[in-house]
Amino acid sequence: MRGLNTLRRTLIKSALLLAAGAATLGMPAVAAEEWAEKEELTFGFIKLTDMAPLAVAYEKGFFEDEGLYVTLEAQANWKVLLDRVIDGQLDGAHMLAGQPLGATIGFGTQAHIITAFSMDLNGNGITVANDIWEQMKPNIPQDANGRPVHPIKADYLKPVVEKYKASGKPFNMGMVFPVSTHNYELRYWLAAGGIHPGYYAPAQGDNSGQINADALLSVTPPPQMPATLEAGTIYGYCVGEPWNQQAVFKGIGVPVITDYEIWKDNPEKVFGVSKSWADKYPITHKKVVKALIRAAEWLDANNNANRPEAVKILSKPQYVGADYDVIANSMTGTFEYEKGDKRDVPDFNVFFRYNATYPYYSDAIWYLTQMRRWGQIAEEKSDDWFMQTAKKVYRPDIYAAAAKELIAEGRLKAADFPDFATETGFKAPQTQFIDGITYDGTQPNAYLKKFSIGLKGADKL
Repeated sequence: MRGLNTLRRTLIKSALLLAAGAATLGMPAVAAEEWAEKEELTFGFIKLTDMAPLAVAYEKGFFEDEGLYVTLEAQANWKVLLDRVIDGQLDGAHMLAGQPLGATIGFGTQAHIITAFSMDLNGNGITVANDIWEQMKPNIPQDANGRPVHPIKADYLKPVVEKYKASGKPFNMGMVFPVSTHNYELRYWLAAGGIHPGYYAPAQGDNSGQINADALLSVTPPPQMPATLEAGTIYGYCVGEPWNQQAVFKGIGVPVITDYEIWKDNPEKVFGVSKSWADKYPITHKKVVKALIRAAEWLDANNNANRPEAVKILSKPQYVGADYDVIANSMTGTFEYEKGDKRDVPDFNVFFRYNATYPYYSDAIWYLTQMRRWGQIAEEKSDDWFMQTAKKVYRPDIYAAAAKELIAEGRLKAADFPDFATETGFKAPQTQFIDGITYDGTQPNAYLKKFSIGLKGADKL
């Protein structure tokens, strides 16, 4: 395949050189072609269904259409993935939305990482062990058919956590990484129910995130979540698919809520590269974004008509490697909570609609507010600091350049994208959070003051 790719690339270049030569003899000229500065690329990912744009761009030939010859490599965990992007072993990667921000501000690893492409909206869930579910159920209202009324708030978990605390037993829960969406969503859900998820204190050398915690959150790699739950090491977790549905299929746990119900249409993953890499290979970077935009559009096209094919791709061992039926449970517009309680959730995974691929500054600022709320940012920051940090990391200018080329090429329509002439990078104030609190990305400090649990203003630990 690589030999054929090289031959194809050589033939295309030769044809364009001949056309350019003809133009010097007074014959009609052709449009100049931009060639990628680097054509052979290696991208990393974690085995989750939201890596789909990378797999689709590879399998459907969208990378090759841009003259890019890509190798996709699964990574052991999020830290290894980030480290390999920083040291250049990977050209870019499927990343947690908080990773480029956390690295750039120096929480954990210090490195300037940027993103010009948001990979998806939604896609996570919170699962509890069967025993915890049985203790929660008496607290949860039921509908006329005897099914739990959704969304299931952490209010219903609080008596269980309090019972564990009273008996001196820690209530352990898992999330995938300290700057992951999963960490912030789990914390948001718990705090909205009056359960304190704990603080970080980097200045004091305490990055456990468990200071003053009612529920103790710790890191577990996504594919290991079900086994860790089954072993009893944790009583619940927040993770992306297919690892919530895997718990249902194995009969070891019950997903109680999706992140769509915690924050409707929340940003989840991004495609991240180092700033130095982006500066060195700007044409390559733009072409990568073009291919990923096309993949995302394909994933959502015709009311998700391509999802069964996407599930087949993702079930391959080199990608997610879970059973087709497990992946399909959420990727095709449904989600199974308690065994047999399958409900329609058409937007559980969104890859393109609602401008899902656009890197909004307001998305970046939400993550930064949660870093401040839980102590990862130890001191008060001005609203302008939040804005400038978002602009350092999120690059809608690169996205817009890629989108405009796709429009000019006739691959996508202008209506598929925001109006780049008027787009500010800020979504309208968002109201659909589980606690009813409105988020306005232009006023991060005012937003933080709305929470009863969490650091705000001049608070320090």
